[in-house]
Amino acid sequence: MTDQTLLWMTGAVGLYMAWNIGANDVANAMGTSVGSGALSLRRAILVAGLLEFLGAVLVGAYVTDTVRKGIVDPAIFANSPRELVFGMMAALLAAALWLNAASVFGFPVSTTHAIVGAVAGFGLLFGGTGAINWGKLGFIVASWFVSPVIGGLVAYLVYMALRKSIIERRAPGEHAHRQFPAIVGLLLFVLALVFLFKGLKNLHLDLSWYHVLGGAALLGLLGAGTARLFRRERKTNMESTLQALQGVEATFKPLQVATACAVAFAHGANDVANAVGPMAAVFSTIRSGEVLQKVDVPIWILLLGGGGIVLGLATYGYRVMATIGTRITEMTPSRGFAAELGAAITILFGSKLGLPLSTTHTLVGAVIGVGFARGMGALDLRIIRNIVASWLLTVPIAAGVALPIYYLLRFLAGS
Repeated sequence: MTDQTLLWMTGAVGLYMAWNIGANDVANAMGTSVGSGALSLRRAILVAGLLEFLGAVLVGAYVTDTVRKGIVDPAIFANSPRELVFGMMAALLAAALWLNAASVFGFPVSTTHAIVGAVAGFGLLFGGTGAINWGKLGFIVASWFVSPVIGGLVAYLVYMALRKSIIERRAPGEHAHRQFPAIVGLLLFVLALVFLFKGLKNLHLDLSWYHVLGGAALLGLLGAGTARLFRRERKTNMESTLQALQGVEATFKPLQVATACAVAFAHGANDVANAVGPMAAVFSTIRSGEVLQKVDVPIWILLLGGGGIVLGLATYGYRVMATIGTRITEMTPSRGFAAELGAAITILFGSKLGLPLSTTHTLVGAVIGVGFARGMGALDLRIIRNIVASWLLTVPIAAGVALPIYYLLRFLAGS
């Protein structure tokens, strides 16, 4: 097998992986918006596709680790660079196949966990137990439990606050009208921090915590002031309770969509590396003949990854969207807003505190938390059980599938 053939194969497998990221992981961001009726499926695909693509191409990982997340020490491949090529191709394909299978059933799983598990699988095969960074792998496994629990708790608290302060009040429409500026201010404050610490972290902006906090607070205050200035006067006479609640839900629609858009952009900026990172490692290794600790990611690879993500979302993302938006619990704009804001807050503080959080697991946990606020009867426990099972299986299955693919590639290459 020639180097040129390997390059073409890697490009095809990388595109397939990006397609599966779009079909599974990206759909998480817009699932609540579609389920609540805030966005139609077509509009959600258009909006999420655009933001994911911009996040991936504009602020995606231009420099990436040779082996994702430092799970395997690249030094073990120093004298066998071609083995790294086969291993990374096997990892990409194994992770993509598992994501594809999960998407068929509508199960939202972590693409990061899939690629990490696959990399660990071929690394264990090639270098033995000493080649694996068990501490980092354990840190990632911990996110299976930490992410949904914290995300669920924060979303539960956000939704309960909305219920107590607006939804269950005697005049919910009037209370929503009065508190709308404060909610807009809080939302902009959180989203600004998410953008800077999550969505734009690949730009390595040299900003202190105080500067970022001050800028986000200023944006929040400006947003709250603008919302207060332009909010319309409410006509409360002759308004029934049902009409008032419908008005409250309509108020939360744009807020929910705005939060989902921020999550989509941040996701594209960060998780595109799960597809383009291994691709860049293979291309760099083949062309240089050596294994590098970090490699540059050409813009065309980012374009390929971003395009694949958009294609996957458009063609197959509806299955996972349905799970997030309708199958776990019944979703409304206020509940969707609470889930998205709760997930955003959790991701933000998790990033700053160094907690091992998965965006997918956090958002699913947030949706469960919002459903739990209405009682256990509001949750489909069978769906939740199946989702958790798919999480637990992601790393071992991706690792196991990577092994035969690795051997097959070596056989085809005559190694």
